[in-house]
Amino acid sequence: MKPEELKWIVIEKYGRIAEQNAEEKSCCCSSSYCGPVVDYTVFSEDYKDKVGYNPDADMNLGCGIPTDYAGIKKGNHVLDLGSGAGNDCFVARAIVGETGKVTGLDMTEQMLRKAKENCSKLNFSNVEFVLGDIEEMPFEKNVFDVVISNCVLNLVPDKSKAFAEIFRVLKPGGHFCFSDVVIKGSLSEKMKKDAEMYAGCVSGASEMNEYLAIVENSGFRNIIVHKQKEIKLSESLLSGYSTEDELNAFKKGERGIFSITVSAEKT
Repeated sequence: MKPEELKWIVIEKYGRIAEQNAEEKSCCCSSSYCGPVVDYTVFSEDYKDKVGYNPDADMNLGCGIPTDYAGIKKGNHVLDLGSGAGNDCFVARAIVGETGKVTGLDMTEQMLRKAKENCSKLNFSNVEFVLGDIEEMPFEKNVFDVVISNCVLNLVPDKSKAFAEIFRVLKPGGHFCFSDVVIKGSLSEKMKKDAEMYAGCVSGASEMNEYLAIVENSGFRNIIVHKQKEIKLSESLLSGYSTEDELNAFKKGERGIFSITVSAEKT
């Protein structure tokens, strides 16, 4: 499948999530699209005690809390990649204050509409949401102090191109902090090629060492993995995509799906 086709699958999938009601929003998509239902609560973490948290913006689509490790300061200009309904943007806005600015970038129009509605209710003048592709961002170079992202880069087909863009838009001395899904070991070709599972945060994920190598090869330095957590997917979910040998390898810890929170600097 071509990268552009994968992007359209992700756009359609997350557009559907944006339009789902509160009772439905914890699963990746309707059963007519996905087969096994992916419960995003196995990836997401609890934001409820975070200053700036807005429950209307929390779609339970993250796999960490990148703002906890992002080193955001008052007055910073922060970019959130794949900003969804605005959850991480509003938490970041509480940190940058009135003198800072937060920009959310998302390629799903339905998510952007939801984010803008949430922002309008909060009456924030220093938070904006922009339609765009992470691989070709609609920003000048050297604009942002900090770039954050939550469970999004794993969905990008060309991660080298994405990290090159991140490097371009960051100011010299700026940094990123991402929570993302990675693989330890290998996954079957069937799982890698399954577009529905790709949009469910697993098959699009890179092997962890490869992911960190892309970061380094893009010019970033001082790479730190702040946190990693194994994702315990149900056996019924994995059995739809794995052989018995593969399932046993997962159980033994020889292979696994992890969320990590990683940061690096543009020096």
